[in-house]
Formats: sequence, C-alpha cells, structure tokens
Amino acid sequence: MSTIQKITANLWFNTEAEDAVRHYTSIFNNSSIGKITRYGKQRQIISGISEGDVMTISFTIEGQEFVALNGGSTHKFTEAISFIVHCATQEELDYYWTKLSEGGAEKAQVCGWLKDRFGVSWQIVPVSLNDMIADPDPDKSQRVMNAVMKMKKIDLSVLEDAYTQ
Repeated sequence: MSTIQKITANLWFNTEAEDAVRHYTSIFNNSSIGKITRYGKQRQIISGISEGDVMTISFTIEGQEFVALNGGSTHKFTEAISFIVHCATQEELDYYWTKLSEGGAEKAQVCGWLKDRFGVSWQIVPVSLNDMIADPDPDKSQRVMNAVMKMKKIDLSVLEDAYTQ
C-alpha cells in the first residue's frame, strides 16, 4: 500500500483538469502525473459529463501532491488561495513568471502575483523577500514593501537596492 500525504490540495476545474496538470508538470522539473480516475455512467446522468472523461488526476510538483478534479462550472478559483513559488534568482523568477502567466489575466498581475490561464493564482517571489520585509529595521522593510507594491513581476535587483539603501 502506498503512503498518502496527510494534506493534499484539491483543485476544482470545470473540464480542463488534465490540461492543467500537463501544463504544470511541464513547467516544474520535479513533477509527475499519478493516478487518473474516470467518470462512469452515473455522472453523465447527473451533469452531462461523459462516461470515460477524467474525473480526478493526481500529480506531484516539487514533492507536493495535488489532485485536480473536473467537477463542472459550479466553483471558480479566487485569489484567496494561491501557490507560492520561492525562487533563488532573477532567472528563476522570470522563468516561472513567463510560464505560469502565459494566457492568464494581465489585470491579475500585481506584486509578484499572477493568475494562470486556468484561473489559479500563483505568487512568484524571491526566497529573500520574507527576510527583507521582516527585517527589524522598519525603514528597510518599508522600502522593500514600497518597491514590491509598484511591481507586477518581481525585480530582485530593485528589491535588493531598496533594502540596502
């Protein structure tokens, strides 16, 4: 019997769970697709989803397990839940920003946050950001926050300059 992660994020999609999972696992190197379950005849009777369509698809990104569900259009993603991608370099920030924002809502791009083409919210942030904004020197932390508030995609060199002024 396989080991099950204690808490697993479940992402509710209308019908694009498999497309989303394939997209996410193509972006992150340490990722894989797991079990796929399919709808039976009963769901078609209830909601019109065809027998054999993907119901759930499990996947792993960077050691974190997720489940994507094709549940219909009842629920939508909001910014109230987001996934944080911690990046060590500007190159990493740029890579994840470009890949995850492609096809997403440009209006939702602010302060390192973005919404992908499936409506899922992501925060693409440097690893050092929490240390900078939690610095006991309020002037340093405020300068960094002021810089972040003016950005869409995070520019690490601008944050570092604000921090060391």
